Amino acid sequence: MKKTSQLILTLAFILMCFGVSNAQKGYNIGDVATDFKLENVDGKMLSMADYPDAEGFIIIFTCNTCPYAVAYEDRIIALDKTFADKGYPVIAIMPNNPEIKPGDSMKAMKARAKAKGFTFPYLMDEGQKIYPQYGASKTPEVYVLEKTNKGGVVKYMGAIDDNYQDEQAVNKRYVEDAVNALLDGTEVPEQKTRAIGCSIKA
Repeated sequence: MKKTSQLILTLAFILMCFGVSNAQKGYNIGDVATDFKLENVDGKMLSMADYPDAEGFIIIFTCNTCPYAVAYEDRIIALDKTFADKGYPVIAIMPNNPEIKPGDSMKAMKARAKAKGFTFPYLMDEGQKIYPQYGASKTPEVYVLEKTNKGGVVKYMGAIDDNYQDEQAVNKRYVEDAVNALLDGTEVPEQKTRAIGCSIKA
């Protein structure tokens, strides 16, 4: 009986440790996001510090191979065209391990950016160091940051909108509403939503 109790306690401890070590970490609303320096499809290294005139950023973790991400490409381009000149440019980051997903290699990223006419940077998260800092788990997944004296403060995180299948059927444009609120100096109406997409391949 004593051995059984000890075994149960040991198993409980192992499960507890496992749960802690695998807990989803990352930023929450109000956190300051650390800057990054990642390679763009043009071969140059890019960071948020390279945008001295920006008011904030629309950081989108996305990729070539996820059908959800592909479905959103035109909407991501539209977001950049709408908000880049207003101070909120899109920065896209590809978080997958290209050894697991060869379709997300830098060569494939360059081809995709050219074919679609991306108007925004498309960066590779080399070594997969950045997406865990943010706590991203899906492609696509968005973090809207507002630039402050402390750095980029997370003001919205989650999905682009509420209908990945049909843009014409979208009722709530979460990212658009968040950025417009920041530009107007008002409270972001919906600060956190659940990102819908493919799991990031590590």
